[in-house]
Formats: sequence, structure tokens, C-alpha cells
Amino acid sequence: MAMSLHHVQVSGPAGCEDAMRSFYGGVLGMTELEKPDRLRARGGAWFRSGSLEIHVGIEEGFRPARKAHPGIAVADVEALAARVAASGASVEWDDSIPGVRRFHSTDPVGNRLEFQQR
Repeated sequence: MAMSLHHVQVSGPAGCEDAMRSFYGGVLGMTELEKPDRLRARGGAWFRSGSLEIHVGIEEGFRPARKAHPGIAVADVEALAARVAASGASVEWDDSIPGVRRFHSTDPVGNRLEFQQR
């Protein structure tokens, strides 16, 4: 059975939507998707870039994911790192996998993210 990844969900506390829109939409350049009517009352926001979707879900008792993370491949990891750093978010380069240019960062609520050169 062939499978592909449809989306990754990250969590955030109630009221984080504007900060997440600024980061995922503004800094990363993803397009916000309209959530289905039945899900809007739950809060959160959904974003897409190409075939990648990231869904932000509101979680009571939220704690950021410090180890688990989406691994996002990008065409120009250096340019994205500069945009992320300019936004004030951390950029931590990681050379632990030979031949893979990648960095780790966090979204506005502290969830770990990994970006690597496609």
C-alpha cells in the first residue's frame, strides 16, 4: 500500500493563532487554508506550501514539542535560515548527518522544527 504524508499537526495554547500566522504564513511563506466549518470553533490554523500542510491545533495544558518535529525540505535552506533569523527565531545549524545541510528552529510557541536542503 503506497502512502504519503498529508499533514503534520503541531500544538499551541489558546490564543496563539496570530503568532502562528505571522510565523508560518509570514516568515515561512505558507498559505493559510480555510478550516472546515465543523473545526473552526476549536481554534488553530492550517497552512500549506506545495504538498506540505501544517495544522496548528489548540491544546489544553499545552507543552511544546522539544524532540518531535516536522522535517521540512526546502529549495534554499540558506535563504530560509536568513528569514527565520531575521524574524528573531533561533537558527541552530546541525551537521550531524554527513551531506545534509539543515538547521533547527522553533515556532512562536516553542515547537521544534527542522529545515533541510532539498
